[in-house]
Amino acid sequence: MKQKIAILYCRVSTEKDTQDTSLERQEIELREFATSKGYEVAQVFTDRHSGYDIGREGLLDLLECVKEYEQPALFVQDETRLGRGNGRMAVLHLLQKTNTDIYTLSDAGQVRLNEMDAMLLEILAIVEEYQRKLHNAKIRRGMRRAVQNGYRPEKNLKDRGNPEGRDRIDVPIEQIIQLRQKDMTFEEIADTLKGLGFQVSKATIHRRFMEFKEKNKD
Repeated sequence: MKQKIAILYCRVSTEKDTQDTSLERQEIELREFATSKGYEVAQVFTDRHSGYDIGREGLLDLLECVKEYEQPALFVQDETRLGRGNGRMAVLHLLQKTNTDIYTLSDAGQVRLNEMDAMLLEILAIVEEYQRKLHNAKIRRGMRRAVQNGYRPEKNLKDRGNPEGRDRIDVPIEQIIQLRQKDMTFEEIADTLKGLGFQVSKATIHRRFMEFKEKNKD
């Protein structure tokens, strides 16, 4: 049976030493909570910042971490630990995109959002999906025009006879960079390029992206 992965997030609003016990207590309680739900704790992130501050180091690391797992669960004391005001909704939306289940001690289970918050998250998801479709449609249109003007991606192979013993697959690196800037996953980028005639895998997309970053880093 596949082990269920839990990530813990603890936050206090100030850097006062007196808040140390609060962070420790949160972690202890969340560990017990996660274990009781059958989860194995993989990572713990903490912050000492206001919930209105969306540039929290622990939060940013958390949002990167959840991408590494297929369907992780996030355990927090209550949903306000994730953020306050509009920042809270932004964090909830990002977690929703990564299929992260959220458990809170205050709800004694999965987070229960009020009707307004749930509706807003649904609207955000719908708007983002249509933005992505429009963006992909523009890319496909551009590629179709390029093909109509004589560009043949299947024949545009470079680095023949490379040490790997196979033709190096040609991929539109500029498009990959643009799609990554739109927060698309490597799998989504691969699917988009396949629709444009590029028979390229997620692994190849990831490798070329990392090669580009390494080549262009300061």
